[in-house]
Amino acid sequence: MQRNAMLRQLGYAPNDALEKQLEAIEMNTPGYEKIQKHIMDLHDHLKVDGSFVALSNSCDCFKIKVEAPSPELALDAHQKIEHFSSKFKIDIKKLDNKETYYISGFKN
Repeated sequence: MQRNAMLRQLGYAPNDALEKQLEAIEMNTPGYEKIQKHIMDLHDHLKVDGSFVALSNSCDCFKIKVEAPSPELALDAHQKIEHFSSKFKIDIKKLDNKETYYISGFKN
């Protein structure tokens, strides 16, 4: 998938800075080529819960934000994230005391 297409699918207006940021994330995410499609599928599945996948501003990785409007939808989003991680063997790290995860890459 082209970088600008992926940025659009994540809700960004592509520009040079965002394409460079995405390139850095790709280079920093082990197994990126194997998990790219799954990341986009997760983004689509999380939208119904008010959550999403985005580019992190603090590190070269994707982040998953759970911003569900209710505890039930938040629980559903967390379950989808855990399923995504275990099914596709993707390493994720949840930030302490936040509804945010970082996608570290493909588990070997």
